[in-house]
Amino acid sequence: MPTRFSRTRKHRGHVSAGHGRVGKHRKHPGGRGLAGGQHHHRTNLDKYHPGYFGKVGMRYFHKQQKYSRASGSPTPHHVLTIGSHFWKPVINLDKLWTLVPAEKREEYLAGKGDKVPVIDLLPFGYSKVLGKGRLPEVPIVVKARWVSKLAEKKITEAGGVVELVA
Repeated sequence: MPTRFSRTRKHRGHVSAGHGRVGKHRKHPGGRGLAGGQHHHRTNLDKYHPGYFGKVGMRYFHKQQKYSRASGSPTPHHVLTIGSHFWKPVINLDKLWTLVPAEKREEYLAGKGDKVPVIDLLPFGYSKVLGKGRLPEVPIVVKARWVSKLAEKKITEAGGVVELVA
């Protein structure tokens, strides 16, 4: 941007250059960042951010965290998991085929060859299959920790198999 269009050039000749006379343009008059949330900025936080301060509920000290360590390939043999019954990310049936690579997906859906896609959900970060949506009438093998009854029914009706893994 050329200097002649800058804001400071437009303010030349005006005494306070847009920063007022009474309050003045000083460094950090209210403190830096979110300072003063319980003191001099209290009205703002009470009005626009109620419940920002304080605690609610109970802490869960013995909750186990879920993590995985993959060495090289994302096969289930290389995934080390420390279980937590809170970790249960879900995927619906209608999204299952998005986990198959696009070029392979076309082959399977066209029915070429005698191979069946095997979808292991753990490397993709899912552990449970839910039954929302439709599946194409193509056999498929799904490996998951948990599968809902409806999902299992739809997969077997399409000619597929459900394998439960630990």
